[in-house]
Amino acid sequence: MKSFLTFSAIIRLIGSILLFWALGEHTYGYYSLLRYISFGVGIYLVYISMSMKQIPWAWIFGMIALIFNPLFQVRLERELWAYVDVISGIIFLASIFFVRENLPSK
Repeated sequence: MKSFLTFSAIIRLIGSILLFWALGEHTYGYYSLLRYISFGVGIYLVYISMSMKQIPWAWIFGMIALIFNPLFQVRLERELWAYVDVISGIIFLASIFFVRENLPSK
């Protein structure tokens, strides 16, 4: 039986939970941390997608990583960030089922 609880599935789940939680009122530090985490998850998923030859998913994750890039920040209104957070969270959750990394067989 295949295990769904891989490292990449766990970080996608954590990333999506943090993105959904961002809809509440938080300090600026939380949103800064969220940028780093979402950027890291996006870059890691670009790598996974490219290794699985799923180029459309790699582009999607690359766009998410660019939006959450902590070095060259994208400035958006709070209301627009809410939409970006929800859409990114949904994409991270959906990718758990559609983008799977190759696990070594036992």
